[in-house]
Amino acid sequence: MPADFTLTDRTIVVTGASRGIGEAIARGVADAGARVVLAARKGDALEAVAASIRADGGTAVAVAAHTGKPDEVEMLFDRAVAEFGTVSGLVNNAATNVYFGPMLGIEEAAWDKIFEVNVKGYFHCIRAFATRVNGPGSVVNIASIVGMRAAPLQGVYGMTKAAVISMTKSLAMELGPAGIRVNAIAPGLVETRFAQVLVDDDAIREHFVGRTFLGRHAQPDEIAGAAVYLLSAASSYTTGQTIVVDGGMTAT
Repeated sequence: MPADFTLTDRTIVVTGASRGIGEAIARGVADAGARVVLAARKGDALEAVAASIRADGGTAVAVAAHTGKPDEVEMLFDRAVAEFGTVSGLVNNAATNVYFGPMLGIEEAAWDKIFEVNVKGYFHCIRAFATRVNGPGSVVNIASIVGMRAAPLQGVYGMTKAAVISMTKSLAMELGPAGIRVNAIAPGLVETRFAQVLVDDDAIREHFVGRTFLGRHAQPDEIAGAAVYLLSAASSYTTGQTIVVDGGMTAT
């Protein structure tokens, strides 16, 4: 029997979907047949992506929500259920990094902001999803290879991604009996507005690119395929895992 990568009749919530990796994943799951609920803080940019998906024949709604705020997360998932009756997949992608520099120089407010969105936000979304999913479900957490090794000038951000990888394993164990799979994707350097400071800095870009087997950084749509796989029946026996998509950088 061939592997089933389709997402027909599934409702997938994608956070941080107004641009970059989140937008690419939203488009990818819509192309695979899913109904997509796009979430981000800025409604105008989000609605533009949703409108583009609909223009291409997909089904998408945009919901402005800050995933670091539990009440807004609850609203997001209530809206998803109101629109489509249920939810069957979640992609946790919304993230922030408000500090770039030596770890010891970070201020408390910046530390709290990064953890609020990157760790607590993911957890809030998974809990809201788990209480509303009806039947088997799949969660995909977007982590990073900087959660698996040293993170030059973005150490606190790297700590949050390490936490996401740990969260993925623990919640996979806890939610497995309910039929909910939890996995993560750890991208390497991807050319997005979020990572522009890294891409534009010759030394930092070379730190990543020079260590990849493919000799380049990634584009957002190169991450989307892994997300479609993890959300689909093709990965029905995969849970608690982190798929690395980094051009080979961490293989050395």
